[in-house]
Amino acid sequence: MTLAALRAGGKRALAAALAGLERDPDGAAAQALLDAAWRAPRAHVVGMTGPPGVGKSSLCAALVAAWRRAGHTVGVIAVDPSSRTSGGALLGDRVRIVHDADDQGSFVRSMAARDRLGGLADQTLAATVVMRALFDRVLIETVGVGQSETDVAGVADTVVFCVQPGSGDSLQFMKAGIVEIPHLVVVTKADLGAAAERARADVAGALSLAAAGDGWAVRTLALSSRTGNGLDPLVAALDAHKAWLDGDGRLAVQRHRQAEGWIVESLRDRFGRDGLQRLARRGLDLSLAPGGQPFQRLHELGSILGEAR
Repeated sequence: MTLAALRAGGKRALAAALAGLERDPDGAAAQALLDAAWRAPRAHVVGMTGPPGVGKSSLCAALVAAWRRAGHTVGVIAVDPSSRTSGGALLGDRVRIVHDADDQGSFVRSMAARDRLGGLADQTLAATVVMRALFDRVLIETVGVGQSETDVAGVADTVVFCVQPGSGDSLQFMKAGIVEIPHLVVVTKADLGAAAERARADVAGALSLAAAGDGWAVRTLALSSRTGNGLDPLVAALDAHKAWLDGDGRLAVQRHRQAEGWIVESLRDRFGRDGLQRLARRGLDLSLAPGGQPFQRLHELGSILGEAR
């Protein structure tokens, strides 16, 4: 399946292609599609993360609607909890996000987190790469696992962390790991009034104690998905971060670093730390050459380790 065929085939073709990637991620057809998609990025990729019950799905639905009103095409990856029986996604997030199944300008894909603790599914990066070559915006909603939910920073261009007033989330946010990953922090359910403002102030205080990042000043916003108040400022803040990334080649550098990190993590998942050590003993560099394609590099290094067993 080529990118041209996916663009012409609509939702049905894309769903079939993503299913094929999950079935045979190392096959020749999958590698060819991923190579073409990696070299033709188009979308701004936004990751939505935060504790369970914070209102991520409601916010995602509101954000998708706002983007569609602005004329942007949108692809959504909703990483759901897994069924203990089948291992598949329980699809709760997809049900909440979808508004118009006939809208050819939006597409939602549910993925099962299975036993991953970082909030994403195994094939999230591959699906993201394909979808960002087809849509104007790609939105990733993580499963919601609290303090360990940092994997989204290795996939998204812009990370939004959601905090719920009165739940203690702002205190959890202050703990190392979460405070380091977001570019925007959104206090949800802002219609609660004083509680929302206290949560926003707590988060702002936590950010003031964090180490300086990459030069982007993290913004805090309060928003109500129910009333829509605060949604326009969120869209504007997302656009501002996109513009900042586009300046001085920051986006290309960030995506390259993400790709290198993904290669190392994937090799560790498949072959353990011993596999990484074996590559090091053979003098093999895990870095990705400028302009290189991470899926092909992973396949090459994985083949070497597989043959060495």
